[in-house]
Amino acid sequence: MPITKETKIAKIEVVGTWNIQVATDTIIKEDGGEISKTRHRHVLIPDSDISNEATEVQAVANAVWTDEVKAEYKKWKETQGI
Repeated sequence: MPITKETKIAKIEVVGTWNIQVATDTIIKEDGGEISKTRHRHVLIPDSDISNEATEVQAVANAVWTDEVKAEYKKWKETQGI
């Protein structure tokens, strides 16, 4: 009865102008049948390091975070004192 652990991207959502929400499921299986699943979510912003993200997430980020969007985000951060 082998027990396996699988991690997969469940959802990638662009929220607002620059936020990217990533939902990742961790699935535990025994004999091929799912016995447990947990979901983890995290948010990425234009100045996030995406080098360790899944290729699908990187593709979305590179498509959404144009130079214009990055400039808007930088300007917004400056107005917030961040």
